Amino acid sequence: MNAWVAPLLKPEPVALMVLIILLGSFIQGMRRGASGSAKHLFFFIWQAVSVVIALVLAGRGASRLSPVIRDWLEARNIIVPQEELSAAKELWYTVVTSLRDFELLRFGALFLVLYSLVRYLLRLLEPLCYMLYDALMQPAKHADQVTRRGRPSAYGRLSGTASRTTGALIGALLGGGRAFLVIAVLFVYVTLAPHALGADAIRSSAIYAKTAAELLDPVAGDVLKRGPVITDAVQAEFRRVLQRKYEVIDAAVPANIEAAAAEVTKQSDNDEAKARALYDWIGTRIAYDWDKANNYVEHGVWKEQTPTETFDTRKGVCIDVARLYAVMARSVGLDVRVVTGLGATGNGSYGPHAWNEVRLASSGAWIPLDATWASSGDWFNPAGFSSTHIRET
Repeated sequence: MNAWVAPLLKPEPVALMVLIILLGSFIQGMRRGASGSAKHLFFFIWQAVSVVIALVLAGRGASRLSPVIRDWLEARNIIVPQEELSAAKELWYTVVTSLRDFELLRFGALFLVLYSLVRYLLRLLEPLCYMLYDALMQPAKHADQVTRRGRPSAYGRLSGTASRTTGALIGALLGGGRAFLVIAVLFVYVTLAPHALGADAIRSSAIYAKTAAELLDPVAGDVLKRGPVITDAVQAEFRRVLQRKYEVIDAAVPANIEAAAAEVTKQSDNDEAKARALYDWIGTRIAYDWDKANNYVEHGVWKEQTPTETFDTRKGVCIDVARLYAVMARSVGLDVRVVTGLGATGNGSYGPHAWNEVRLASSGAWIPLDATWASSGDWFNPAGFSSTHIRET
């Protein structure tokens, strides 16, 4: 017991929070008495069991349904129309194609739906739990009523001070459960985001460290220890969804851009020649918009820009150039994608950047190119491209 009390008495935020929870539950238990505290403990345990059941069923259900949903969506052969879409249709095609193509997103969506459904169904059982609790406590309630009429009983002796003492002990037990849940939430937070705000302060807590080492680590196993990897995967999936949004928005190619792309590539007789011609054209005609970049870096103001605006104004930042290249390349039959990640800044560091990759039909290979950097050299599939461009994975 002393091994747990000593860390709890150290003056730091996590220990203070645990003490407040324990003290509050102790006082509530004393006020409710034995029967009231027992009732709260019963339904606290029921809620905890419900959450565990919902998590297990949702996880297993999502794992089994995910490939079924993927196959069903693939069978629908959903193709984004090459026309101007309303905001609602853009959202629809982004969501549907993302669910079809992105496994982690599909699993997460199914998990949330199934978890919510199971929790709802379990809540429907709560009246039965009340009936069960009342049935179990009926003898005690009867004994309490007998005591009030002046005939003492075994349970009646818990009235008054004894009832409040028993309630306080049950309340302390309930507080321990609540404190454990709070530390478990902190454990998940620190594990999934080890460098997040407050993570170091949480890890430095003696009571947190002891609970994590002796109770949470053995239960979590390797699942949460892979937390940073899982977090990176979620972030990468989210970026892919954002990229899919651009693909849906940019599916419609304006007639003037399509005509320009056709004119630029009319002398090209293969995919690589077309890709190179578009790289040269965009790289020499689209100026980098330093005002837009500085406005974002210095003031956090970002101006969303369509490929049409980039084409008309002849300026944009890397994502604008990459999106325009993708639209023009797609209009002449090239398989192209926008790639986001980090680009070398020239001073030994890296910053957010975007470029393109084009698939050559003759070999099936994807070749990288960076039309934004065209003014500083030849960035059409050069050797060592990956040393200056780190794609998000």
